[in-house]
Amino acid sequence: MRGAGGGANLLALRSHNTALVLDLLRTAGTEGISRLELADRTGLTPQAVSKITARLREEGLAAEAGRRASTGGKPRTVLRLVPEAGHAVGVHLDRDELRAVLADLDGTVVARRHAALDLGAGAEAVLGRVAAVVGELGAEAAEAAGAAGAARTAGAAGAAGGRSLLGVGVALPGPLDHRRGVLHRVTGFPEWDGFPLRDTLAERLGGVPVVVDKDTNAVALGLAVGGEGGSFAYLHLGTGLGAGLVVGGSVHRGPRTGAGEFGHQVVQLDGPPCGCGDRGCVEALCLAAVARGETGEAARVLGTGAANLVGLLDIDRVLVGGRTVEGAPGVFLGGVRGVLEARARRTGEECVGVGLVSGESRVAEGAAQLVLAPVFGQDG
Repeated sequence: MRGAGGGANLLALRSHNTALVLDLLRTAGTEGISRLELADRTGLTPQAVSKITARLREEGLAAEAGRRASTGGKPRTVLRLVPEAGHAVGVHLDRDELRAVLADLDGTVVARRHAALDLGAGAEAVLGRVAAVVGELGAEAAEAAGAAGAARTAGAAGAAGGRSLLGVGVALPGPLDHRRGVLHRVTGFPEWDGFPLRDTLAERLGGVPVVVDKDTNAVALGLAVGGEGGSFAYLHLGTGLGAGLVVGGSVHRGPRTGAGEFGHQVVQLDGPPCGCGDRGCVEALCLAAVARGETGEAARVLGTGAANLVGLLDIDRVLVGGRTVEGAPGVFLGGVRGVLEARARRTGEECVGVGLVSGESRVAEGAAQLVLAPVFGQDG
């Protein structure tokens, strides 16, 4: 991440030990947790915990939550997280629309935006729209933090660079380089190939830290942070098709951050051409079936791809979502489940679970977690 705004300064405070303390403060909720309990659960010395919590209180991220009776000696002061003291903006750039959310430190969405978008309109038009939305939501973040007594003067970055805005997460169709924030050839939009989205947007926002990832990875991260355990695949069927993979509790991006290009596995050698340049891809077959009104066939194709993933990765659960799935959730759930059950009968294995992920802003909410999760020691 880059940027010189107040959000960057907050992120710079995040040592591993600070992240441990912040995560415990968050999970303690409004009841709070004492410094002694923090030391016990983190393995840190009481002196180290005192230094960390003093800094967090100075930054407005932690506050006293009262006193608790002690087994001996004076009552213990308990501390809590101040959720409204920090925010992240999550942006979902789809091929034809933009969705954005403002989330506080708890991940609670406090504001939303939705607008039509043409991803093919060019970088200047797209980034201008994103910057405008981030500016609006950043102003709301500063207002919320000000009400909590944690806002600071914005400085050169303007309202979007205020102390309360930790950063902006942007999620969009892949493939892309998550580490460098550089896009590759988005199917149907070759003009974005090689575009340094992260650095260009951060500069446009006056130094606010920016994180870029695939839409599917963002949702997978949001699910993992929200309590979805084990190893699972999230299959997103909207204007395209991709997968977010969580293996051993962590999002699997691969050494070149290219994992999850699920939609471009070939399942029919002589199949219809795909926008990626190949033929017979799962994405091409799914979208063609949807266009013909054959939703059941699209679900069967999606299930075939899911069965390949289950056989390859031995995952615990398959979750499906996205705009197209939400148009006929029962059909897609039943179709995918039917293919996986047939596979389980052939192999003699237990059938993996299948579930639906709903919500129009799921990708944007996951994009906010690209910023928030590392603050609490999650997502690597």
